[in-house]
This record gives sequence, structure tokens and C-alpha cells, in this order.
Amino acid sequence: MSDPAAPRRPTLDLRSLTPARVALGRSGASLPTRALLDFTLDHARARDAVHAVFDAPLLAADLRELGLVVVEARSRAVDRRDYLRRPDLGRQLDAGSAELLARNASEPCQLAIVIGDGLSTAAVHAHAAALVSHLLPLLADEDDVAIGCVVVASGARVALGDEIGAILGARMVVTLIGERPGLSAPDSLGVYLTFAPKPGRTDAERNCVSNIHNAGLSYDEAAFKIVWLVREGMAREVTGVALKDESADRAPRRIGTALPE
Repeated sequence: MSDPAAPRRPTLDLRSLTPARVALGRSGASLPTRALLDFTLDHARARDAVHAVFDAPLLAADLRELGLVVVEARSRAVDRRDYLRRPDLGRQLDAGSAELLARNASEPCQLAIVIGDGLSTAAVHAHAAALVSHLLPLLADEDDVAIGCVVVASGARVALGDEIGAILGARMVVTLIGERPGLSAPDSLGVYLTFAPKPGRTDAERNCVSNIHNAGLSYDEAAFKIVWLVREGMAREVTGVALKDESADRAPRRIGTALPE
């Protein structure tokens, strides 16, 4: 039984603690009009994030301004509809892209960065270049972590980075990609790290830093975690379930601030 002396906390207070749909109230047996309209709007934003056109040339230009060598590529998914219906095609490079990357792979590199549209083009447009700009100075402080070319990939699934990394001869691939949109976060970016990338790697062989968006991880926090995983993954020559993320034990008490609006 509950303690009658315990202070009662109104359920509505929960709404100040989470963006989840709690304590929405009701109108008869239905949701209030405001809650229904909010749901409809967030659902539309999630759909828009999935179907938005990926501006790969614009992203590539932003990355070149950071001093990076950038190559554009695409998967075998010929359009967005194909991409959504055939996930397997998003995990394979088309023939022209594979040949282009092979020409740019003059010598093996330590680290390859792949940026793919994934399931939220909005997330990539909003956060990818900014996150890379936070990663670069931290990676520059690491010994023996040289970045090869950066690949901007259209129609990409996470595993596309495995084939790209293998062609470039990378010891590790870091793949930035739009995560599946939620009703409270349509623009969440995820980052996947795979040591010794090659086709056939499984998700159990990757580490993931997810939830990078305005109400999630800041760029500073995400960059710190990613660089820690890069350093430890290369030192131990493993990623995935065999590499536990212990970056929080070594992080400064406060890293950065929330993402800018």
C-alpha cells in the first residue's frame, strides 16, 4: 500500500522531464485536440525526414571547407523508394562508385569517414558537418590516426561503410548516418564504428554512438565518445560487443553544452 503521508506529485509534472507522450490528458474517450494535432505534426516531420532529398554536393562542399578530401558515392538503390523497399541494395556500392573509390585508394589509411543519408536525411543535413568539425581537432591529437578521404554516400545503410572501408584499405571506418526518425526526434544522427571493415561484418562487430540531436548528445559529448572508441578500438584491434564504451569514466565532468538551436 502507498504511504498516505507521502507527498503526491501530479502526473502532469512528468511532461517537464521527458519529450515522451505522457500525461496528455483526455477529452471523453479521446485525446485532447492539442495532443492530437501535436502527434499529427510530429508524424509528418518524421515522414518528411525520411523522404527529404539528400543534397550530397552541398554536404561535400561543407566538408571540403574543413580541409578534407571528399568523394561522393552511392549505393545500388536507384531511388528513395528502392532504398526503403530493398535494404540490401543500400548495403552495396554501385559499380561506378566502387571504381571511383578504388582510384582514390592510393594507399591504405588508418581511418575512413563515411557520411550516409540513412533513414533521416534531415539529421545528416542538420548535424553531420558540424559533428565532423568537432571531431577533427580531437582526432588530430591522437597519434597514428590519420584520416583518409571522406565519402558522402547516397542511399546508404550502415553496412555500406564496410565495403567502402575495405576498398579504401582503412583500419577502421566511422559511419555517420541518419537514424530512424522518432516522433520526438526526427533529426537524430547515429555514428557507427567498425574495426577492419569488410563486407559481411555484423552489427555485433560495431560500436554505436546515437541520439545526436538538439535534445540528445551535444557535438562535444558525441565527439569525445567517438574519439575514445577510435583510439581504444585501434589499440585493441576490435570493435563491437568486445569493446565496452568506458569513455564516461574518463570524460571531463562537463563536456560542452547543448546543440545550438
